[in-house]
Amino acid sequence: MPTITAVTTHDVRFPTSLTADGSDAMNKDGDYSAAYVVIHTDDPALKGYGFTFTIGRGNDLCVEAARQRGLPLIGLSVDDSVADLGGVYRALKSDSQLRWLGPEKGVEHLALAAVMNAMWDLAARVAGKPLWGLLTDMTPDQLADAADLKYLSDVITREEAISMLTELVPTRDARIAELAETGYPCYTTSAGWLGYSDDKLRRLLQEAVDEGYRHVKLKVGANREEDIRRLGIAREVIGWDAKLMIDANQVWDVPEAIDWIGDLAKFNPHWVEEPTSPDDVLGHATIRRAIAPIGVATGEHGMNRVLFKQLFQAEAIDFCQLDSARLGSINEILAVYFMARKFGVPVCPHAGGVGLCELVQHLSIFDYVAVSGTLENRVTEFVDHLHEHFVDPCIVENGAYILPSQPGYSAQMFDDSVAEYSFPNGSYWSSSPMAD
Repeated sequence: MPTITAVTTHDVRFPTSLTADGSDAMNKDGDYSAAYVVIHTDDPALKGYGFTFTIGRGNDLCVEAARQRGLPLIGLSVDDSVADLGGVYRALKSDSQLRWLGPEKGVEHLALAAVMNAMWDLAARVAGKPLWGLLTDMTPDQLADAADLKYLSDVITREEAISMLTELVPTRDARIAELAETGYPCYTTSAGWLGYSDDKLRRLLQEAVDEGYRHVKLKVGANREEDIRRLGIAREVIGWDAKLMIDANQVWDVPEAIDWIGDLAKFNPHWVEEPTSPDDVLGHATIRRAIAPIGVATGEHGMNRVLFKQLFQAEAIDFCQLDSARLGSINEILAVYFMARKFGVPVCPHAGGVGLCELVQHLSIFDYVAVSGTLENRVTEFVDHLHEHFVDPCIVENGAYILPSQPGYSAQMFDDSVAEYSFPNGSYWSSSPMAD
């Protein structure tokens, strides 16, 4: 019976600020980074890999928090742990001294996500299945046991979750077969970073159209006149049949958001993402009422399931954009999916960051197969950056994620990439003036 022998953490940073990849109105010079976790066992061939996403400075804080989060795992039986990931999650979350730093938000919660992502990856590897396959093979009772439903009983109960999951069990295989043929639909943000020139924007939009994308997202919010010009370019290239989404990355106050979006409405945006503070539930509700029929989307900075509960209760969003590395891994993500199903809100996960596409493809597949049972108004983000650093990178063809087939959560990075981009002593950073 294998045992967990160590949990190692790594500060991995990629210099995306040099090319403006990932640039938006709030975050102009991010270096896509990962607080990367490896769970080691006494079987050298068996490890678990996970991470949380940041954009540079402060990643070291997440790395140290993840190291501390992982310490209680050392000495645990692998078989016992992967058989009760709900119990492992609750045991790690119950560390009251670490929890005090949140609770259930900020660095300590990002760290919990990184460690539990690695545990779910380990479980999928033990089972010999991709993470989506592990989840879709779980019974409704097992999924409910794994989910963190604390503080949610006024909205969703364990019994309700089991009932909605049970409805779809007989037709799971049919939906898996469908996705094996079609893939899971995605949209691209890769053309629309705010720091790109008009020529680059036009070229990348045309490439997206040629590659089969019918949904494209652009960053907005820094300058109104520039937004109008850039959205005009977008409509020239993609036409008016394709869906165009816009993302303000939290820069507006509520009245400003309503006014600014009013000037962009002529471009028929499908949704506006993060139009104001991610914590402002009632502000999102106000904006949603004012700009309809343009949809409101948010969630990448949704700190925990309780915030999502309030967004649903207040009818504040049209699209739920949960993040695989900000919520407390699968355990908390399950709870958000259950609530979204009950409130009829489509989940379109955020994936604008290193490795997030690798993770969210599993989540979206699981949602369609086991929770929502529909693809209506569902499309998952894709950005074409840094996939070459992953052992099992996501594959997108004709605007759709191809079903991952390898065991795990697709979170493992190449050892050479970790060595090169570890901060500050990796071979890239040790010789780069950016590290000063």
